Amino acid sequence: MSLLSITDAEGRRIPVRQLLLRYVLLLAVLVLTVGPFLWQLSTSLKGPGEDIFSSPPKFLPSHPTLDNYTRVADTIPVWDYALNSLKVATANVVTNCVGSALAGYALARLRYRGRRAATLAFILAMLVPVEGIIIAQFTTMRELGLNNTLIGVLLPGSVAAMNVLLMRNAFLNLPHEVEEAAFIDGANVWQRFFRIALPSVRGTLAVVAIFAFMGAWDDFLWPLIVLSDPANFTLTIGLNYLHGTFANDERLVAAGTIIAVLPLILFFACLQRFFFRGVGEGAVKG
Repeated sequence: MSLLSITDAEGRRIPVRQLLLRYVLLLAVLVLTVGPFLWQLSTSLKGPGEDIFSSPPKFLPSHPTLDNYTRVADTIPVWDYALNSLKVATANVVTNCVGSALAGYALARLRYRGRRAATLAFILAMLVPVEGIIIAQFTTMRELGLNNTLIGVLLPGSVAAMNVLLMRNAFLNLPHEVEEAAFIDGANVWQRFFRIALPSVRGTLAVVAIFAFMGAWDDFLWPLIVLSDPANFTLTIGLNYLHGTFANDERLVAAGTIIAVLPLILFFACLQRFFFRGVGEGAVKG
């Protein structure tokens, strides 16, 4: 296919100049977003004999090595930290998927007094900065005896307001006729939820799962505040210790960064086919 025959979604031919401009912009965005990650990957594979600050920069390592990753594991208990992060992130996915699906369905499909006020409360919750309530969260965890526990890390973000609104919008887009037919056939609200509504919004559930996993895995400030025992540290806190102790060893820091990012890439790769469909499910109605 030549450049002159490329058309848009409505069948109109795209001018060559406009098409080239789009590709240039896409390439620039690709460099800005993926470039730093590839540079960190390249740095993590370079040995101690290679200059990582050479001019002009040398992107490909001359003699790739995995010794930096071994040194990370020898320096800090990185796999224990990763396991703690995995526990919190997995539990966060489960609680957000279950909680946001139930709350979103109640806001979108059930009829009761105060439904609009409840929706407004979730919207307002998104506008409150985390830093403004973090002291109250810490005090609450202390009163519950959950400080320095992984449950204390999990609990404040177990159901995010944004995820609830995503599920609400996805449920609003479902045809009412199908659910009304099930109601006439004798299906109760739980049967309509599990058998009709929930299977129709699997894409949005994948979006919620990805957001929940990324938010819990990347979170740094809250675990830093609530955790004090190194045995309970998550990966972000452990890598911060690595960076603070070995700030001059960029290869070691880069290897730790790749270890932290790799699970996010794998998780997104497994759910990407649902992700883009789910964005459309929850982005039509407000």
